[in-house]
Amino acid sequence: MNFNKIKILTITTFATISILSCAQKPLQNSAHQKSKEVSQNVISAKLPWSERMMQSEMKRFPEAWQLDFFKSPKWSYPNGLVLKCAELLFKKTGKKQYYDYIKGYADELVNEDGTIKTYDIKKYNLDMLNSGNVLLYLYSVDKQEKYLKALQLLRSQIDNQPRTSEGGFWHKKIYPNQMWLDGLYMAEPFYANYTKLFSTGAEAEKAYNDIVNQFDVIQKHMVDSKTGLLYHGWDESKEQQWADKQTGLSPNFWGRAMGWYGMAIVDVLDFLPQNHPGRERLIGYLKSYSEALVKVQDGKTGLWYQVLDKGGEKENYLEASASSMFVYTFAKAVRKGYLPDSYKVISKKGYDGIIKNLITIEKDGTVNLNQNCAVAGLGGTPYRSGTYDYYVNEEIRSNDPKGTGPFILASLELENK
Repeated sequence: MNFNKIKILTITTFATISILSCAQKPLQNSAHQKSKEVSQNVISAKLPWSERMMQSEMKRFPEAWQLDFFKSPKWSYPNGLVLKCAELLFKKTGKKQYYDYIKGYADELVNEDGTIKTYDIKKYNLDMLNSGNVLLYLYSVDKQEKYLKALQLLRSQIDNQPRTSEGGFWHKKIYPNQMWLDGLYMAEPFYANYTKLFSTGAEAEKAYNDIVNQFDVIQKHMVDSKTGLLYHGWDESKEQQWADKQTGLSPNFWGRAMGWYGMAIVDVLDFLPQNHPGRERLIGYLKSYSEALVKVQDGKTGLWYQVLDKGGEKENYLEASASSMFVYTFAKAVRKGYLPDSYKVISKKGYDGIIKNLITIEKDGTVNLNQNCAVAGLGGTPYRSGTYDYYVNEEIRSNDPKGTGPFILASLELENK
């Protein structure tokens, strides 16, 4: 009897929420309720991995601002990364819970006047641009003025972003004269997408040239001639403790940094005009990058190490976020015709390795992605030296969005039949 009452109450509540979600005003409440519903559900093993992981993220983080284990709403790049996955899944499945999850984040962080909570443009932090992709999508759907104003605010950062002598963006104002591989993913897909949507003529051409130049500067200074791998960071001034006094380069090849770089290339190519001369250069960079990565792929598992070229060394480990990023990059590049079909086999081997070695599943169907490096950088306080010991001793955790997001993206690519 009690069970039936609960069942009736649940149905009634769900019906009420469905009615409310159609109205404009309480849509944010609808997003909150939808995410709560997901958190109470058992995640079906019959779903594809992309949805299983997305729904697991929504269980762990019922509000999208909580992604990356945040305790209060914050404008940051991991949120944008996972919400890009939600966008693709909504487009693929039509399940409104994914759209509500995206909109809930934007409406929590973006004020009616277009200002963004916790965002300080004067920091000139490239990381802050990535979640602009959330707003580009939402504005294309419902044209809310606050989204447009917020987009224009983010885009204005690029106009005054400090640069190297060759026009490369500093990673942040607090990191003078430095380019990090991470920054290419944080800024360039947003910059290219915004340009495609809002710019024309000479203005668009200038922006596209600027975007390609970011990759040109990286390729000129940060590729190792022996391995073809790219170093994590480059200090043009050569003043940082971590920087080589002759080259300005950081001392190691960090997996996720190279992951960001590959994702940046394949995502920027979505927006760069077909006739732009930079396209062939970017595809060439992608090919040499991919050839270098195949050489350091673990033969047994198909995965990649935290420090890419030191697989056999003490405390190095097979790292989930970088492995997921490489799988996504290769699989998408094959689908788009940038890389030969042989890379589909390579990406599938990596993907199978992730599922076999790094995935665990809870009784309620929640999927965990283990062995993610929580964070790594260069310089700052406390000072990050970029040494081998530094990278292998940073925190390792499960379900870091910098891993789960790329895993969903990789899954979506490999689920495309």
